[in-house]
Amino acid sequence: MPDAAEATTLTGALLFCAPLLLFLSGVPALFLKNHAPLMQRIATLLVAAGALTGLAGAAAVLAGERTETMVLPLDLPFGPIEAAVDPLAALFLLPIYLITLCSAVYAADYWPAAENPRTTRKVTFFFGLLSSAMALLVMARSGVLFLIGWEVMALSCYFVLTAEDNKQEVRDAGMLYLITTHLGTLALFAMFSMLAGACGSFLFPAAGSLDGGIPLAAGIFATALLGFGLKAGLMPLHVWLPSAHANAPSHISALMSGVLIKMGIYGLVRTLSFFDQAPLWWGALLLVAGIVSGILGVVFAIAQHDLKRLLAYHSIENIGIIAMGIGVALIGQATGSPLLTMLGMAGALLHVLNHATFKALLFLGAGSVIHATGSREIDLMGGVGRFMPWTAASFLVGAVAICGLPPLNGFVSEFLIYLGLFSGVREMAGPAVPFLALAAPALALIGGLAVACFVKVYGVVFLGLPRSAAAAAAHEAGWRMRAPMALLALLCALIGLFPPAVAPLLQGAIFAWQPTLATGGNRLAAAAPLWWLTLLGALLLCLLLLAALAFARRLRAAPQASGVTWDCGYLRPAPRMQYSASSFAEMLVRLFGGVLRPHRESPAIKGAFPRGARFASHVPETVLELVFLPFLEWANARLGVIRRLQHGQLHLYILYTFVTLVLLLVWAQ
Repeated sequence: MPDAAEATTLTGALLFCAPLLLFLSGVPALFLKNHAPLMQRIATLLVAAGALTGLAGAAAVLAGERTETMVLPLDLPFGPIEAAVDPLAALFLLPIYLITLCSAVYAADYWPAAENPRTTRKVTFFFGLLSSAMALLVMARSGVLFLIGWEVMALSCYFVLTAEDNKQEVRDAGMLYLITTHLGTLALFAMFSMLAGACGSFLFPAAGSLDGGIPLAAGIFATALLGFGLKAGLMPLHVWLPSAHANAPSHISALMSGVLIKMGIYGLVRTLSFFDQAPLWWGALLLVAGIVSGILGVVFAIAQHDLKRLLAYHSIENIGIIAMGIGVALIGQATGSPLLTMLGMAGALLHVLNHATFKALLFLGAGSVIHATGSREIDLMGGVGRFMPWTAASFLVGAVAICGLPPLNGFVSEFLIYLGLFSGVREMAGPAVPFLALAAPALALIGGLAVACFVKVYGVVFLGLPRSAAAAAAHEAGWRMRAPMALLALLCALIGLFPPAVAPLLQGAIFAWQPTLATGGNRLAAAAPLWWLTLLGALLLCLLLLAALAFARRLRAAPQASGVTWDCGYLRPAPRMQYSASSFAEMLVRLFGGVLRPHRESPAIKGAFPRGARFASHVPETVLELVFLPFLEWANARLGVIRRLQHGQLHLYILYTFVTLVLLLVWAQ
């Protein structure tokens, strides 16, 4: 049994070696050009080693509620480089390593090197670099190291996103992502500059060491919300997310949705931890932004025909739910309510973990269907559940979880947020109460719309009759694609059935975020009836199993006869008579038409025997197509004169740099 010092050293070694192993996983791709299958196997083994090492280190930090620190005493202009892992960082490291491991194993069958010789080397190298960069920025404790990890993450994500860069839509999605991510980076440069001005160093200040009332506090919060909100996909800063998730390889989409956008959440939560008490309007603003993202995200999802684009909009919805939890926590902090603070932050952090598991599961399941049918169009699928039973079952688990239904994990995190909202409305008074009262029915509306959306998705994709020849010839995925889905489905069930086991992990992360909660004797187990959730979840599961057994017994005992489903009097029923994705969502799309702005091409039917006609509908990305792109066109027309400064003459570029440096030196003096 090692002593405390040895254990700490071992834990630190595990934590700081894991990103290195993830980075090294992509290095064989640079040298084994003519042995692509061997390169992919080596990379998968290195990713597995790095992910398991990192999971072990993060679990040790969470179990011991301690902090592992490493300082590189480099003589740099911006001070020393410091990295550390406290329980808050360790909680975010868990999904990074878990989803990285699942995606790497899944890719061995989904994106095999033998079938993708042109792209495998690029995807393999930048996949490892992306994973290691995300781990690095979570571990960073200086603004410089954080921004290095942030930029490496942004660029490596661009290269894996644009794996199929021979397609125009993929190139467009990559360029939009690159523009928006660097807009966010500019905001973070401003944020870290103001933070350094407030505390006199680029090292992160201690938790709760800054006053939320200082003059720079509002600027730090605003730039953090802009920079990190762009990465997280918080509406209306989400414009890059739908096309990026839809056009990336499915295992990359799982990593982006499950982990990458959470780096924006981590950055925001970490920045907020620096302040001992946030102003009330910070929490109210985040709560309202979360409500808008949650409702509009699921509304846009309902209107989609593209399976992966639909799941991408649900990422925006769930980022909204996380933002609502953070908003509740900040309102509790501003009003001096430890119970509200703990419940809100616990719900937000648990939803980070939950969303990583069920959204990665859904993207991997969608990738299996796309791999089998060759299309992302929902209306070209149908009936694939009978050919892909394992994928259908896994996708169903993810669908139930994302809808926030018991007994799976999505219900637990939303329950904590509900509990915080109800506690605030019952116990508080003042201007925050209307916001909390508005949020509870909004969260219920989000859940109801999510159920409607996934009834549509599951029914049209997996049930009924095949709607195309490719769907009729669908086949089950290989074991390396099924195993990660099974693991994630199991985690959705375990967290949903045993939330008390997760409570200590959340509690340590909350105490790292706001240490004053620990001194007040506040405990999550006492604030939320988690054991009741376990009992009720187990009871519900038993009732479902009994109902299924009774139904199966009744089917076996009943007389059997073959025949077609009742077809409303038609003599020749066909798959075209089934509900399509558009027809199922028609009523809800019309209800929210003022926001969705749907485009319809209705047929003109004339005469008693009309000719063949065509109906088509399309829901634009409203913010992108009606706000963002017109603004860029306007800016391009008005600011074109500035392009004259970019003329390709090197000596003038050097002059620009020299003049800029002189002005900066004068300003610094």
